[in-house]
Amino acid sequence: MTSEEQQSRAETPRADIRGVVRGTAPAPLSILDLATVGAGHTAAEALAATTELARSAEAWGYHRFWVAEHHGMPGVASSTPAVLIAHLGAHTSTLRLGSGGVMLPNHAPLAIAEQFGLLEALHPGRIDLGLGRAPGSDPATARALRRGAADDADEFPRQLAELTHFLDGDFPDGHPYARLAAVPRGPERPPLWLLGSSGFSARLAGRLGLPFAFAHHFSAANTVPALELYRSHFQPSAVLAEPYALIGVSAVAVPEGGVEAARYLAASAGLGMLRLRQGRPGPIPTPEEAASHPYSPAEADFLDSWLANVVLGEPGQVADGLEELRKRTGADELMVTSHIHGQQARLRSYGLIAQAYGLTG
Repeated sequence: MTSEEQQSRAETPRADIRGVVRGTAPAPLSILDLATVGAGHTAAEALAATTELARSAEAWGYHRFWVAEHHGMPGVASSTPAVLIAHLGAHTSTLRLGSGGVMLPNHAPLAIAEQFGLLEALHPGRIDLGLGRAPGSDPATARALRRGAADDADEFPRQLAELTHFLDGDFPDGHPYARLAAVPRGPERPPLWLLGSSGFSARLAGRLGLPFAFAHHFSAANTVPALELYRSHFQPSAVLAEPYALIGVSAVAVPEGGVEAARYLAASAGLGMLRLRQGRPGPIPTPEEAASHPYSPAEADFLDSWLANVVLGEPGQVADGLEELRKRTGADELMVTSHIHGQQARLRSYGLIAQAYGLTG
């Protein structure tokens, strides 16, 4: 590859990763959506709500809209990100769409390269490929998906390297896959992101010079250490000249009533998470059910701990909380998620956050 080609390759994906800061917002603001299935609703209704949310996010000025791979969870309908991304792309025109993420160990790298090459061909310049190494499921489901594939952390870097070669079409001569091609493959490929909730992916993303997305919304205690690891291990690459870190943040905004009113809505997601941790996953309960649930002392402690990491309140309170978190962690981008019951409550929350944070559409 010539120096001119290296320079071109360095500039284009970096522009895709960084994007632009819209309006008066201090940093790009994005959305992570799980196609939330609330109690009393169907998966079809949840997917229609996600489509409506993506269109609204584009109008409000959110930068990205990512969906995540989960399996065996009745409260989450986004089991196959590539399929959902294709659908959302057909209903939006400028919003960046991506996976937050695809769980690489669950899939053959060639299959992912083909899926996201196809997505890039359908929606050029709008696709992100975020990758995680967790199963996104329980152990039995993971075994069913992987069909005996090794569940070994050392496999993830090898799978990632294989995927990258398929996306770039540059296996070295003599490699068993050198004559294979992931089709379609256009002149550009979707930017790769590594996702994580611990230090493993942080170090790997740094060493490879890739952007890194950290799951602050369920691993808040590890956020600052992981970002420090990422930055300390970062090596400039053809993709990035300097680190670029995004963090996922749970946030719920309400028009009035302050933190208590927002906490009332967020508790439904908290009870859903509690049941998931207890091995009893189900649809997201209503706020009324969450408020009347007979919590044991241990369950109440779990709920309080979970809610402590959610940015709650009226729009100004949430915008201030997000900005405090951005400054404290040094994150380059924030990705908010409101995994609560009720489409209108979710739409209202995201809309209020967009307005208060300075997005202009």
